[in-house]
Amino acid sequence: MCSFFVRILEDYVPVSAVSSPKKTPVLWGRLSRWLVFGGLQRQLIVPYVLLTLVLAGGGVYIVTRLVAASVRERFANRMLDASQVAADNVVRLEQFHLTQTRLLANTGNVWLELRSRNVDALKLSVFPLALNANLDLITTVDIDGYEIVSWARDPVSSAYIENSGRSFEGFVPLEDALAGKLDAGGDKFVGLVATTFGPALVTVAGVKAPDGGIVGAVMVGTLVENFLNDTQRQAFSYLALLTTEPQLIYTTLPDPTAAAETLEGTALLADPADARTFDIDLYGAPYQVLYAPWIMRKETLGWIGVIMESNYIVASESQNRNALSLIFAVSTLGVIIIGYLVARYISEPILRLRTMSQAVASGNLNQTIQLDRTDEIGELANAFDTMTDHLRERTAEAERLYQESIQRNKELAEINARLQATQLQLVQSEKLAAIGQLTAGIVHDVKNPLAVVKGLAEIMQDEPTIPEEFRKELRVMRESAEKGNRIVSDLLKFARQSAPEMKAQDMRETVEAAIRLTTYLIREARVQLVKEIPEKPIFAKYDAQQIEQVLINMIHNAIHAMPNRGTLRIGLVGDDDAVRISLADTGTGIAPEHLKRIFDPFFTTKPEGKGTGLGLSVSYGIIANHRGRIEVQSELGKGTTFTIILPIEQVAVK
Repeated sequence: MCSFFVRILEDYVPVSAVSSPKKTPVLWGRLSRWLVFGGLQRQLIVPYVLLTLVLAGGGVYIVTRLVAASVRERFANRMLDASQVAADNVVRLEQFHLTQTRLLANTGNVWLELRSRNVDALKLSVFPLALNANLDLITTVDIDGYEIVSWARDPVSSAYIENSGRSFEGFVPLEDALAGKLDAGGDKFVGLVATTFGPALVTVAGVKAPDGGIVGAVMVGTLVENFLNDTQRQAFSYLALLTTEPQLIYTTLPDPTAAAETLEGTALLADPADARTFDIDLYGAPYQVLYAPWIMRKETLGWIGVIMESNYIVASESQNRNALSLIFAVSTLGVIIIGYLVARYISEPILRLRTMSQAVASGNLNQTIQLDRTDEIGELANAFDTMTDHLRERTAEAERLYQESIQRNKELAEINARLQATQLQLVQSEKLAAIGQLTAGIVHDVKNPLAVVKGLAEIMQDEPTIPEEFRKELRVMRESAEKGNRIVSDLLKFARQSAPEMKAQDMRETVEAAIRLTTYLIREARVQLVKEIPEKPIFAKYDAQQIEQVLINMIHNAIHAMPNRGTLRIGLVGDDDAVRISLADTGTGIAPEHLKRIFDPFFTTKPEGKGTGLGLSVSYGIIANHRGRIEVQSELGKGTTFTIILPIEQVAVK
């Protein structure tokens, strides 16, 4: 109530006037002007005051003459209704148990599993039924009355706890079911069973073999605690379940121990034919209890007590004496609230319009007032919403055009990058073609003289009259001729690159073959080899001999780049578009200024005499003839990664 008046004062009185003691006259002046109504406001308030007086007089009559007289009658009806709800729930529980026991007793080969005490089979056939029916307890018992396997649901976690081996000796309902006896309702029996989670109300049914003999029994049950708690939520009253002795089984009262003696004492006086209530005292407060017979399978098992606190009857009678002043105060407060709501009805839309305008001015265009009013304020709000919608549409259009321009710039950048890569490939291909034509023209003219020099050096070296110092010189001449002959042979191989013989085959086999041919070199260089080759085949059309030559050359280069040991990682990945072969070493790496020249003929970063500079050029030409490309990533001191990308064609694998 105080917070309500504070809110009214905040709407009509400045904060500075409230917080500053020096401005107290101003506060009281504004408050007095608000309290002293005049004109139209008086015409609105006076009817409200008269209505308050009429309601106060009528309220006194209703409370003192009618309400107080009917309180006890309503209380008695509530107890009868709660008792009927409890009785109906008992009937529904009985029907539910009967349905589940019949289902379990006649399911599949349960009779055979009970007779053979097959626990695993019972778990498969019985436990799913317990889950499906959301049972609190389900137990399977052999013909001797011993528990085969059972499941009890934890009320806290709702998890099922499995047990076995318990003896039910002395449990009469089970013994009657195993003996094939009949009760007033048939061959099913009910009773109470103690469980880990409290007493449970169970229905027992014998399970018969096809020949009619009983081989065991099944029991389904509901925890008494769960049953009474569920019933309490429907009956809106406390409940208690007692045996015929009577003895308290369970109650939903807060302190069952303190209430047990009182409930058991009143149950001794209960009569099924008499629906009267008993006044009892619990926890220092008055209560009333009504007992109804607890009947299942046409047998009275005990009592169900409906318990309600009755002190509110006395309290309501005393409250009726103050009803007039209360109704009058509430009516007066209603007048104030109505006046306040009228003021808010006029001012709140204007404040909302101001807030929305500030939000739109700050750039937030997702604002709408949506006032359902037909006056001038409503027209102003609709005009504001229309203006905001137009601004939002134009802003969205500008954003869309901006995003389109960004996307087109990205597409142009990608096209430009592909064009530059294509140009570089064309330049490299032209280089290789020119050098190939030059090599084809001169290689034979150079190779023949080298062969002559080598032959003469070998003949002169075999002459016995040649001094030893000249033999050393002749040996140098022969080795130099052999080196020149190897260079010329590499040039001839480079110039005679033939078109690849494209065949459908498994790329894994080619990679494995290249690794086998270089295993000795890898082992001699003490390089650790890591293979990342998939188990499934990767089929493509390519020239296996040429691709194998490329891989061997690159493995040699990787070994030379790791003179002080290292790791060579060879990977193979294939998808619908391409196959990728990666060779990553942890060697010395390639300087950035050399990366653009590594595919040029005769360019090499190896020490003098260790390479001709034709290996990567030949490899580049082979991959280009396969319509593929070679990508290189390198960092000095950390290593180099060559990635061979070959386009893959759909190959029908038989």
